[in-house]
Amino acid sequence: MEVDERMLGELEAMGFSKALATKALSSSGNSNIEDAINWLVDHGDDAATSEPSAAPEVLENIIIETSLPIQISEQVKLRAQELRGQARKRRAEQDMGLDREREKERIRTGKDLLEAKRMAEESERKRFLSQRKADKEEDKRARERIRQKLQQDKLERRRMLGLPMEVPASVNTELPQQTNNPELVDPAALPEMPASARECMRDCLRTLKHQNKDDNTGAMRAFQTLLIYVKNVFKDPDEGKFRKIRISNPVFQDRVGRFEEGVKFLELCGFERVEGGNFLFMPRERVDRSMLKSAAAELHNALTNPFFGLFST
Repeated sequence: MEVDERMLGELEAMGFSKALATKALSSSGNSNIEDAINWLVDHGDDAATSEPSAAPEVLENIIIETSLPIQISEQVKLRAQELRGQARKRRAEQDMGLDREREKERIRTGKDLLEAKRMAEESERKRFLSQRKADKEEDKRARERIRQKLQQDKLERRRMLGLPMEVPASVNTELPQQTNNPELVDPAALPEMPASARECMRDCLRTLKHQNKDDNTGAMRAFQTLLIYVKNVFKDPDEGKFRKIRISNPVFQDRVGRFEEGVKFLELCGFERVEGGNFLFMPRERVDRSMLKSAAAELHNALTNPFFGLFST
């Protein structure tokens, strides 16, 4: 409905928006300005929230006195001032609410930034530790490659100069332990044994070396292991554990048992198969120290002569 332009102008002069003043006049019957202000007192809050632009425009510097001929009572003026106070209070509360929301958002954003920074630092730390570990492993592999190359060069120089090859490292501790210093026996200091027996031992070792010329490391390890067995029995013939070998022992099989000539060499030294062929055993009465010395001499020759057995047929 149409509203009174004078009353509309009066309400606008008091600080109300045109839309809110129009609604107040329409709702109060467009009868007088007092009824319109009473309506605003009762429904102003609801009307203001339904119009987004109404809140910032309400009751700033309202001028109660007007040159318009419309007469406004003191009660209406007081109600208008009350509306202005309510509007200010409402706007202050809204501003405080906005400030609280901004502070919460600032705190939340700060926490998110700190968490993101922490995760980035943790990721960088893990990456650094992983890279350092990889670098250490690569350095270790590089040092091992250099060590192996130096060892190969050393062996090659000794071969070219015709020098004896180095004896392999000592055998696994699962094998019978040596009773004394495991230095190689000097063959010149040993008594002679029948030539036929020594020749059989030499042929046995030559065959083992020749048949395994592509596995020189395995052959040399077998010679070293056989030397330990022989020297242990020679130095302590009364010790039974040195005169009995379980053939199925994994270490024995890996180092000696897989070579037929290795087992045959032990039999030439005085060992014999017992207990259904599961053990090699040398009876105490069959221990022949001169034969064991000769066996050690042949093993010494096989270990130190780089060309031993290579040209056998």
